[in-house]
Amino acid sequence: MQDRERVARDLRQRIRDVPDFPLPGILFRDITPLLQHPPSFRACVDLFVDHFKDSQVEVFAGIESRGFLFAAPVALALGAGFVPVRKAGKLPAAKLLRSYALEYGEAAIELHRDAVRPGQRVALVDDLLATGGTAEAACRLLEEAGAHLVGVAFLIELDSLHGRDRLGDREVTAFIHY
Repeated sequence: MQDRERVARDLRQRIRDVPDFPLPGILFRDITPLLQHPPSFRACVDLFVDHFKDSQVEVFAGIESRGFLFAAPVALALGAGFVPVRKAGKLPAAKLLRSYALEYGEAAIELHRDAVRPGQRVALVDDLLATGGTAEAACRLLEEAGAHLVGVAFLIELDSLHGRDRLGDREVTAFIHY
């Protein structure tokens, strides 16, 4: 893997700032331009792969929806499984549910009860860490299902919102910081 800081700097140049979305006062970090550029998309996946390559992760969990974009290819690259953490009402079988507060509202996410086996080594991947509500809820769901959560990783972290604090003593990694 190339120098991680340089790669993150290059990727940051492709992230678009969208003011007042989804509500006035929110500055949305749009990764769509990054995903549209295959070398940049590959570099994102490679950052996660490089980070987790020695962690013996058995399953990567991705948070709907942008977390799927990174967790699934990382899982394939490392020979691991993938499980989706979905918005409420999207999973068909027996599931676990957790509600949480967002920086601009409330939501709920679910995980199939049989998504992971007790003690299975799991990593959670998402695109962005803001206030940490979604990530904390996903971590709790995975742990409730019996996962041994070995790490949580994000492409982007909004440092001023202190979302990392909500994740307690879990290992948290982010590649791009704002």
